[in-house]
Amino acid sequence: MNATAQSPHLMSGADYRESLRRYRPRVFVDGRRVESVADERALQPGINAIALTYDFALRPAYARLMTAVQHTSGKTVNRLSHIDTSSADLLNKLEAVRLLCQETGCAQRYLTHDALNAIGQVCARIDDANGTTEHTARFLNYLHRIQDQDLTLGVAMTDAKGDRSRRPHEQANPDSYLHIVDDNAMLNGQRGILISGAKAIVTGAPYMHELLVMPGRAMGEQDAAFAVCCAVPVDAPGLTIVARPAGRPGEKLEHGDAIFSRKYGQSTGVCLFDRVFVPLENVFYAGEWAHSAHLTHSYATHHRHTCIGARAGFGDLLIGAGALMCEANGLNPDGHSQLRDSMVELITITESFFACGVAASVYAKVDEHSQTFMPDPVFANIGKLLLATKIYDMHRLAHTVSGGLIVTLPGPDEDHNPETAARLSDVLRANPDVPYEQRIQAARLIEDLTAGYQGGWYSVISLHGGGSPAAMKQEIWRNYPVGSKVELVERLLERGVAADGSPAAAPHDPDRAITRNRQPGKCCDTGCTAPGQPVMVNLPAPGARAGT
Repeated sequence: MNATAQSPHLMSGADYRESLRRYRPRVFVDGRRVESVADERALQPGINAIALTYDFALRPAYARLMTAVQHTSGKTVNRLSHIDTSSADLLNKLEAVRLLCQETGCAQRYLTHDALNAIGQVCARIDDANGTTEHTARFLNYLHRIQDQDLTLGVAMTDAKGDRSRRPHEQANPDSYLHIVDDNAMLNGQRGILISGAKAIVTGAPYMHELLVMPGRAMGEQDAAFAVCCAVPVDAPGLTIVARPAGRPGEKLEHGDAIFSRKYGQSTGVCLFDRVFVPLENVFYAGEWAHSAHLTHSYATHHRHTCIGARAGFGDLLIGAGALMCEANGLNPDGHSQLRDSMVELITITESFFACGVAASVYAKVDEHSQTFMPDPVFANIGKLLLATKIYDMHRLAHTVSGGLIVTLPGPDEDHNPETAARLSDVLRANPDVPYEQRIQAARLIEDLTAGYQGGWYSVISLHGGGSPAAMKQEIWRNYPVGSKVELVERLLERGVAADGSPAAAPHDPDRAITRNRQPGKCCDTGCTAPGQPVMVNLPAPGARAGT
């Protein structure tokens, strides 16, 4: 694709679909080989979701939100392949993902953003440790190509893992973790590496352009062969993708029982690598085991911050659908406290974890090696923990305000049954101002989002996507400044008194575990931000959040 001096070619959704035809990945869905990903019916809901990330970037009303200027090239790129260099970038990314997920439920492409930011950070960190610029230069060449061609990247991070009690090098089957089998391979005159193993839970794998292979855990020295980060086209020889359908499976996708998931959904794939060759230009590191922990922590923080925006968009869908059901049932929450309280609780949950995302953006800090802005890890992990554990309450509240009709309503085939349709339409209408068809449409939407296949799927990915709640709790405890709180209380208890009789700050003991985490207050520039740091600017009016 041709790029101008200032702007690469930004694809449309139609361009994206057509671009998939240039790839020939080896993909299996439902036990059969897929001949054309772009035309495979079982994958269309996922392709629709990705396509929207392209179309929204071309809408003038969303341009300032959905695009950004890449500081290393000066070019305007899609927000979801941009490297964050300010709190404003993080806030805009958060809003962009929320906007997309209001429409799609899960836009998927935001993983491209999260991985690129993390990989850029680890490349700079390795270069600083080695006194070189090699890794960063290689990453920037790759980044600019991806941005110029406007590609979507999948994240192949979670390994099959095998026996969870054993480290990668201890596994009976080494392919349980992706690893390097030859670090000095040659193919067609190119030097590179060969990798084998399995990556599981790869979001959108069949309809990505390339996969970013990343380690899924911290590695020890004996795990050096498993410490690899590289980029692989989806149709690379030796790569097989075994995927599940996107959206709601089954033969009734054209009917009303899958009112949302017949249009938008997500495929996930298990990616099997069998001696896949990766040229050095696409290898960001290989064998540098000591840097794997940093990469996984950086990616997790970026991704959990992004997930907050995604699930807030899903929350917007539930809030709107719940309000419609109240109206269709002939009840106004203004006059029914039980409905109002449930709606307010649903709103509170959604905006509470989104507020954590905003706080994580505002209190972001620049990575000293790459100059990339990192979301505050405490707020990012608290927000992700809230959405992970509150997703079930969100479903419950949607059920509470909607009533049992969402699962007891006769199936959509009865809408066309001449012997029952008219009578059902007559007796199942509630609010005289809301037609029967609109009431059942809202009911089936909530069923699809919360009480069917799609609802269960959203629950699980909210709980485990981006790491389990246990991992988030570990990060919160690891990063939270408990030591500052302990020292505050010790001052109040006057453990140490100055000459004038006032409490004195006790000297910090670096060996004291409970006070190890300390930080300046978040109320001053020296404690959290650089003076004059920008915040979110030039966003669409608040109405844009609702897709207007």
